[in-house]
Amino acid sequence: MNLLDKIGFAAAVILPLFNIPLILRMIERKSSQDVSLVWAVGVWVCILLMAPSGFQSKDMVWRVFNVMNVVFFSAVALTTLNFRRKKYAQK
Repeated sequence: MNLLDKIGFAAAVILPLFNIPLILRMIERKSSQDVSLVWAVGVWVCILLMAPSGFQSKDMVWRVFNVMNVVFFSAVALTTLNFRRKKYAQK
C-alpha cells in the first residue's frame, strides 16, 4: 500500500466517524428536529444503493468507506427516524 492509499484508507475510516457527534447530539436533546428528514433518508438510501458496488470493489479504500458509511449513517438515519416516530406518536 502506497502513501496515498494509506491516507485514503485513514480518511475512509475517519470520515464516517463524524456521524457520532450528530447521533449523540440527537440523543442528548432527545430530538432530531435540527436534521432534515428528507436529507437523512435521502442520503441513507443513496448510501444503501451504492453499497453493493462498494462491497464488491477490489479497491480496499472504497470497500472500507462503504462498510463504515453504511454502519454509521444507518445509525444517523435510524436515530432520526426513531425520534420523529416518537414525536408523531405523542400527537
